Amino acid sequence: MRNEEMLLIPGPTPVVDSIYDAMAQETRGHTDPRFAAIYKGAIEKTREMLKTDGEVFVISGSRTIAMEMALVNTVAAGEKLLIISHGFFGDRFIHLAKAFGIEADVIQSEWGKQVDPVLVENKLESGSYKAVTITHADTSTGVAADLDALVPIIKKHGALVILDGVCATAAMEEDMSKTYGDGKIDVVLTGSQKAIGVPPGLAIVACNQTALASREKIERVPAYYCDIYNWIPIMHDPQKYFATPPVNLIYAYDEGMRLVLEEGMESRYKRHAAYGKAVRAALAVYGMKALADENAAAATLSCILYPEGMNDAEFRAALAKKGIIVAGALAHLTGKAFRIGHMGNTTEEMLEDAIVKIGETVKELGFAADIKEAVKLFRESALPVA
Repeated sequence: MRNEEMLLIPGPTPVVDSIYDAMAQETRGHTDPRFAAIYKGAIEKTREMLKTDGEVFVISGSRTIAMEMALVNTVAAGEKLLIISHGFFGDRFIHLAKAFGIEADVIQSEWGKQVDPVLVENKLESGSYKAVTITHADTSTGVAADLDALVPIIKKHGALVILDGVCATAAMEEDMSKTYGDGKIDVVLTGSQKAIGVPPGLAIVACNQTALASREKIERVPAYYCDIYNWIPIMHDPQKYFATPPVNLIYAYDEGMRLVLEEGMESRYKRHAAYGKAVRAALAVYGMKALADENAAAATLSCILYPEGMNDAEFRAALAKKGIIVAGALAHLTGKAFRIGHMGNTTEEMLEDAIVKIGETVKELGFAADIKEAVKLFRESALPVA
């Protein structure tokens, strides 16, 4: 990669040369048949990754646009939404629901813990909910939702499952053809800049036939850009026009999706799970404990608590001078933890280098760090389980 720094935040993530090269191609008109063919190919690759029987939308915008598109096309004003939140970004659905007149209830876990499925069951029994949102891997906490436990409960009560895959898509299983109890995941939304490994700027949403049927029943969607009815004709034939797509970013996304599918979804799931476990095991040697227990930890990023007395700003600044960029923590964990991404195009060699440089930084700040032991544990855990 020709990146000058190693970007190990929860997104954007490192970009490989072939994606940069794709993005640098000549800009063509957005209705040019040559561009339209690439756009169509990117849409079909996304469909293959998520295995949906419905519609896929790849449009200009952030993941927040994807959240809005997913919500307003499935839940009407006055209908009830249940939000399952494992952190800061799960809570964002509360604000979206309020903006569109949707009645929202929320079940919030303690940060670092998973929501108890029993609480979800009890809440669904107490009211008629149109949909339930789940953040698959919350970027603030590094907690992964237990889809095998949650989705069957939700489908048993007849609600739609809206899955925010922002820090999970292309790295953790999001198979929309998979049956969970009485149903399937109805909507998956994400952005381009995390486990897919493409620069920021694309919102991606997939809706199955059940979700599309919900849109048909909504008389008026309180949106224009985010109304899927304005985008379906373009997704079927990208030579048609609704809003100008980011041509060069679509080039990059098509290459990113090619790399995802070339590696294979099962291989990616195993690789990311192994990397996450390895990073957390290695950092524990430095007295840096993951916020989430291993059985609840996301494969793609980790929120890491500092040893007592370590200064967050000093640590991250010193690490940045070595070319390793990690993110600060959010909300009440600000200054008490940092967040490290281990997803997308990151490699075993990159992460091992990060473990070494983190250890060096820890020692420079006056704390103990057995770098050899950390590297040893990293190597033992980094190989995917066959």
